Amino acid sequence: MANVKQTALKGILAFSLLAGGFVAGNFLPVAGADQTVQQGAGVKAESRLDQIVAQGYIRVGTAGDYKPFTYLNPTTGEYEGYDIDAAKQLAEALGVEVRFVKTTWPTLMDDLLADKFDIAMGGITRNFQRQIKAHLSQAYYLDGKTALINEKNKDKFKSLADIDKAGVTIAVNPGGTNEKFVRANIKQAKITVIENNMDIPGLIAEGKYDVMFTDGVEAKYYAKQDKRLYAGFTDHPFTHDDKAYLMQRGDAIFQNFINFWVEEMKAKGGFEELEKKWIQ
Repeated sequence: MANVKQTALKGILAFSLLAGGFVAGNFLPVAGADQTVQQGAGVKAESRLDQIVAQGYIRVGTAGDYKPFTYLNPTTGEYEGYDIDAAKQLAEALGVEVRFVKTTWPTLMDDLLADKFDIAMGGITRNFQRQIKAHLSQAYYLDGKTALINEKNKDKFKSLADIDKAGVTIAVNPGGTNEKFVRANIKQAKITVIENNMDIPGLIAEGKYDVMFTDGVEAKYYAKQDKRLYAGFTDHPFTHDDKAYLMQRGDAIFQNFINFWVEEMKAKGGFEELEKKWIQ
């Protein structure tokens, strides 16, 4: 009877370890993704969270071209913005330093899955396509697609139909949700892809293009910086999109920590302070 009980106990323990995603201390991959995290000399950590704490730094992928969330200042060579400050606060909560890793919107997902960084931060919109390939945290900022236009044309463009006409020129950055919105909704206006997202507001202000579709926060930021620009449809955006942080799938421990940190930032006014500093 004792042997039967011992065998049953071992079976229950093995099942529990499998259900929790661990076998002999190794983190199991989910949906084919190789999520095993190396820690030290061949020792495997249970989670990316353990590895980050053990190594003393977190790698944060960011595009550096999306004000006010992320901007690589060419003068200082340093990143700055809402989510750059947030990343520093995340690192502080972990008790580690932050190391920023340059990525781009077209390569964001590939860079994440290639393990070039632990988490991506910088005004990333939650959507099903990203959630299928990776994991998005709970939302920390609510927004939607609006139109940044030349102030002289603010009475000309009163609706999406007013914009989507032959003769109207649309400038868009590649690879992100801005381009996805433009491709899905603009059928008659001329679309031009501009590689550097930060070049577009200046081109709109100079009258070289008519409209840039972007998130309301970015439109309001640039309109505040340049009186030649106007942020349209901010009261009634074309879409309703949330901002979140992007991680690899299959590591519930790390994901839960990020969500816990987001909750704490909300509860203690951390995001509110960042909004006052960078957006209002």
